[in-house]
Amino acid sequence: MLVFIGVLSVVLAIVGIIIPLLPTTPFLLLAAACFIRSSDRLYRWLVSHRWLGPYIKNYREHKAVTRRTKIYTLLLLWGTLGFAATWVTSAFAIRVLLLIVGVGVTVHVLSLKTLTPEMLSGKRESEEKQG
Repeated sequence: MLVFIGVLSVVLAIVGIIIPLLPTTPFLLLAAACFIRSSDRLYRWLVSHRWLGPYIKNYREHKAVTRRTKIYTLLLLWGTLGFAATWVTSAFAIRVLLLIVGVGVTVHVLSLKTLTPEMLSGKRESEEKQG
């Protein structure tokens, strides 16, 4: 069951990279939690994955996301919402709802710390002192 939930979470996270209303990092964290309890092989694959691994590592170690991730997320979010409000619906209530969702997601994304080179170098320096 944990492997199934983990795989489903990875799929949703990948969809979340493309569709900004789905959160990527929480799904990846859920997948990592499921895999660490059920499949060491899948956990190692996930955290060492070229594209997915850094989401987990940066959030786990620094509670931060990259500036690029923030910009990409917000551009996709507002592009998608703008398209939906302009071409998909003409209902005023739906447009207001899209605006509220957009503002909420924007506030959340901007409230996350931005990963800086200092965060990464500070981590490397502490690892070098221990090693």
